[in-house]
Amino acid sequence: MLVAFREAVELADVWFAYNGVPVLEGINLTVGPNDFLSIIGPNGGGKTTLLKVIAGLVKPARGTVKVFGQSPEGAGTSIGYVPQAGHFDRDFPISVFEVVIMGRLGKAGLGRRFGKRDREKALWALKTVALEEFQDRPLGSLSLGQQQRAFIARALVGDPKLLLLDEPTAGVDAPRQVELYALLQELKREMAIILVTHDIGAVSKYVEKIACLNRRLFYHHAKEIRAEELEAVYQCPVDMIAHGVPHRILKEH
Repeated sequence: MLVAFREAVELADVWFAYNGVPVLEGINLTVGPNDFLSIIGPNGGGKTTLLKVIAGLVKPARGTVKVFGQSPEGAGTSIGYVPQAGHFDRDFPISVFEVVIMGRLGKAGLGRRFGKRDREKALWALKTVALEEFQDRPLGSLSLGQQQRAFIARALVGDPKLLLLDEPTAGVDAPRQVELYALLQELKREMAIILVTHDIGAVSKYVEKIACLNRRLFYHHAKEIRAEELEAVYQCPVDMIAHGVPHRILKEH
């Protein structure tokens, strides 16, 4: 049973490297149980790796990772993880419902048949992401945005208290993006959400806190980012557009 903790995620001096090349350096991060945090930064800056460290999919070379006061492995089904959209065989014979209910494996256990409760949760998750009418369709017949919603539903059926999303709006059209962010704002009432994205404009409107990552993490528990912090992360002057007050700032480089 998961005990209530003040923090959903606690990272202390976390380091990680691939083949000796540093990817994460001295990461310190705390995320509250109902925080909606976005992580932005350049390609190769370690954003996906950081999510994998929190999810327990990779182990840091140094430092500690706690999810609700436990190791990621101990936190188990309290973590819902939606990776970047990948390529798959669109002709693979699996329905949307079958994809979603697979998220109950952590509750049902390998080798046990899904029961009534599992099916009810799958239907609830499909309704939550507005895909109930597509449940019998092949996953490959859905649009990219619909597929992403199906994968979010798969993460939700395990009753997570922490939802990790890696570029969930990539390739999704603008109206569907608005729907997705509205959904996430509803979900944060019940869980913490960490979102990796390149969409700074959408982030500034919807999320509550922003962290910048390029091997090192720049985080000050707010959604306002100073120009110096963006330049430190992207390692060059950054073109900034202010919403509501149209102006651009771009230093010579």
